[in-house]
Amino acid sequence: MNLEKYLSITPEIEAAIKAGKPVVALESTILSHGMPYPENMEFAHKVEEIVRGEGAIPATTAIIGGKLKVGLTSDELDLMCKGEGVGKVSRRDVAVYVASGQIGATTVATTMMIAAMAGIKVFATGGIGGVHRGAQETMDISADLQELAKTPVGVVCAGAKSLLDIGLTLEYLETMGVPVLGMGTDDFPAFYCRKSGFGVDFNVESPAMCAKILKTKWDLGLEGGAVIANPIPVEYELDFDEMEAVINKALEMAKEQGIKGKATTPFLLSHIKELTKGVAFASNVQLAYNNARMASKIAVELCKL
Repeated sequence: MNLEKYLSITPEIEAAIKAGKPVVALESTILSHGMPYPENMEFAHKVEEIVRGEGAIPATTAIIGGKLKVGLTSDELDLMCKGEGVGKVSRRDVAVYVASGQIGATTVATTMMIAAMAGIKVFATGGIGGVHRGAQETMDISADLQELAKTPVGVVCAGAKSLLDIGLTLEYLETMGVPVLGMGTDDFPAFYCRKSGFGVDFNVESPAMCAKILKTKWDLGLEGGAVIANPIPVEYELDFDEMEAVINKALEMAKEQGIKGKATTPFLLSHIKELTKGVAFASNVQLAYNNARMASKIAVELCKL
């Protein structure tokens, strides 16, 4: 692979990877397509601060100027947060964006890809994508799930976004051989809610045990990553039934307006924010901070092994 031509890693992150220090990958779709400006700018700095506070180095990813960026300058971070002309890039779009020099925000799938290319093993996000409701007709299944099956990165998330079909998402992950680990929980979280009505494969008691499982998986030559489901802190949790009603209303709006494909999730998230008068947005921010904290702890433990 001719990665050197395309991969641009900041000197600090490159030195940390070479020295075997803990590094945590962070996505940029949450900045460009998940939050408004300038709140996203505040979030971007705070999340990096949290990672550093736990003893790891943050590595926010993006596609800028024909390069896969691992770590962004403050100007590049500003560019991603303003989001003007920034596309949402999944695996199928990567070569197009790199070749054409377009600016792209990385989804879970592309952040995993770039992290693996750089040698980063742990990634913190909000919630993974999955099988959309009604996928029996639409075949709308996130590329995140295929990426988890083939790319060796542990993804710390608050479960799957609650606007998905969580049962089918977990079935798909099982078929693809992706372990779903619950951080101190038997219940698979549903983004804003600590429980979805579905279970995880294994309840993992500590970041050290989680790191040991990841290392063992890769030592055995088993391909792919793992979903590390980290529930939203209790004080920021939203009521499951209330959220279901809001999500169903947002899904109806999307259907009426003919919203499809990769435009679906940003549309739903922005309408959920409106319908909950900003409460869901505040919870989204807190769960992302919580995941960054946990991912950093796991990355630190992984480096000890």
